[in-house]
Amino acid sequence: MKLNKISENIYEIPKSGKMNVPVRVFASEKLLDDIKKDISLEQMKNVATLPGVLQNTIVLSDAHQGYGFCIGGVAAFDIEKGIISPGGVGYDISCSVRVLRTNLTRENIKGKSKELSVALSRAIPSGIGKGGRVKLDEEEMRRVLREGAKFAVDGGYGVKEDYEHAEEDGCMEDADPACVSKKAISRGKNQLGSLGSGNHFLDIQYVDEIFDEKTAKVFGLKKNQICIMIHCGSRGLGHQVASDYIKLMEEKYGTQDLPDRQLVNAPINSELGKRYYKAMCAAVNFAFYNKQIITHFVRKVFREFFPESKIEVLYDICHNIAKFEEHEINGKKKTVCVHRKGATRSFGPGRKEIVKSYRKVGCPIFIPGSMATSSYVLVGTKKAEELTFGSTAHGAGRLMSRHEAHRRFNLKEVERNLQEKKIELNARSRRGIVEEASGVYKDVDEVVRVSDEVGIGKLVARLKPLVVVMG
Repeated sequence: MKLNKISENIYEIPKSGKMNVPVRVFASEKLLDDIKKDISLEQMKNVATLPGVLQNTIVLSDAHQGYGFCIGGVAAFDIEKGIISPGGVGYDISCSVRVLRTNLTRENIKGKSKELSVALSRAIPSGIGKGGRVKLDEEEMRRVLREGAKFAVDGGYGVKEDYEHAEEDGCMEDADPACVSKKAISRGKNQLGSLGSGNHFLDIQYVDEIFDEKTAKVFGLKKNQICIMIHCGSRGLGHQVASDYIKLMEEKYGTQDLPDRQLVNAPINSELGKRYYKAMCAAVNFAFYNKQIITHFVRKVFREFFPESKIEVLYDICHNIAKFEEHEINGKKKTVCVHRKGATRSFGPGRKEIVKSYRKVGCPIFIPGSMATSSYVLVGTKKAEELTFGSTAHGAGRLMSRHEAHRRFNLKEVERNLQEKKIELNARSRRGIVEEASGVYKDVDEVVRVSDEVGIGKLVARLKPLVVVMG
């Protein structure tokens, strides 16, 4: 596969064969070697053959093999000639990160990590198929899918400032519960207020370093401040929405003309394409509601330990989603459908989509590490809007499969590593601990360095874990 170096940390696979556009890769040499170990580049070459794809497809520094698109893949499509594909969003629709900032410091938490981890694990269910904390009837579920986090706040699970500091104000307005199957609703109904399994987690972290004092002040971040990072998505409901529409698209349009059947799609303007988008939006709203419920119970736990604690939503940002956004294409502003699969929105100052509190500096970006490594807060940039349709990395990115993780690591080794770093772990699955070990992931420091140096997400702060709660 021909790969040209365009500039430092930027490579290109030229347009060839059936490709309509080239592929742009944003990675250091070290990360590029990691990306080449699987079929991520081939997957985004396949995306480059799809109808209506614009400018180039994008492979970010945390990229690894996914379903359809690689994880860490971005593409934009013309809304008249282009397609919408569940493979460009993923099964975990609106898998996303919410960060809560507190008025507590690292010193406040000292000596209480174990108790906090146990209390949080009890308050917030996690694991495959685990039930949630909220039980709703059918009409209430429809309101969840229509209204997202706003409905949770109306029910007493937070304050309006919570959803005002979320992407889309915590609600995708195009959501239509009628486009979501009864099976999907049934799968999600009892999972509200739960983390799920795999790489989903709740971390208590502290601000270890500030890189940009001005932006950190706007975000309300200070050194040694305690933050809580929540990573989860739309649970079984989102998975079922993806499954339903993959099947419907296969039946309606087939896969015979596709380079990969996982890229099954529908024209954006078709009836089926519109229905998928509305169902996807409903699943996004489910995820916003879910995290709002989790936020409520986090506050409840912290008040038991620290009655004067104050916990606010810094921001809530998605990384598995398709969005209609305005971008400059060939010198002209145009509304396009951007698919972000394991990629975070990175919008610079002034964009109307950014909440008013942060509009002057850019949207907050969260790039989590693994259990024993740092996570980062960045800020969106105009450069990202020019280079990557306003996108950057979403995490460290896997280096190996879960099967390979068990071959290479053992439970005691992983637990010892966490103990040496004084990180308190509470996990329901012993297998999950090994599957999510730090060695399973790429070097998050390197991933973030590339985003910062290329200018598609500028460093603001580094967070280090004290407590990890996972399924």
